[in-house]
Amino acid sequence: MQDEYRTVARAGVHETEINRSRFLCALAPAATEQEAQDFVASVRRQHTDATHNCFAYVIGADAAVQRASDDGEPGGTAGVPMLQMLLRRDMRYVVAVVTRYYGGVKLGAGGLIRAYGGSVGEALDALGTLTRRRFRLATVTVDHQRAGKVQNDLRATGREVRDVRYGEAVTIEIGLPDADVTAFRAWLADATAGTAGFELGGEAYGDA
Repeated sequence: MQDEYRTVARAGVHETEINRSRFLCALAPAATEQEAQDFVASVRRQHTDATHNCFAYVIGADAAVQRASDDGEPGGTAGVPMLQMLLRRDMRYVVAVVTRYYGGVKLGAGGLIRAYGGSVGEALDALGTLTRRRFRLATVTVDHQRAGKVQNDLRATGREVRDVRYGEAVTIEIGLPDADVTAFRAWLADATAGTAGFELGGEAYGDA
């Protein structure tokens, strides 16, 4: 698994005009290929009168799924430059749709490549990106007496408390970088006089 990846901070649209053609780049995070396809379909429904609705998306922290479409533009002049821009920026779990309204001036192959790739780059700059880092899920189990202090200490040391459940004991779910696991075990044993339970879970990604 990748240790980290970047994705778009939020969904949004950025518009540019090049030689009287309007280029609207719609960007959105997408957790699955189906989500990406649904987003493409929704943009196409909004812009049924557009000349082209070209798209590119990258799914998976390792960029396992990559798709692009020129939607009627000359082959390789729209979807591929959009995809290349996403990959060059290390973007993952993201979908881009560039809607073009033709303005009467032909751009030529080079112009189209710059326009479609550039639209995605400008939209990423405008909407912002965020980095997500791989971590291990872990569960800490403590008695009610110590639970409040442990939670405060976890937050004070910058640990991500993901969930807290109250039962006979208090179960606190946290996220830990792999490299911190050994040191955290020692800290927890010290902080709770060895009374806390600690169990490692699977892997996930969270905001860096």
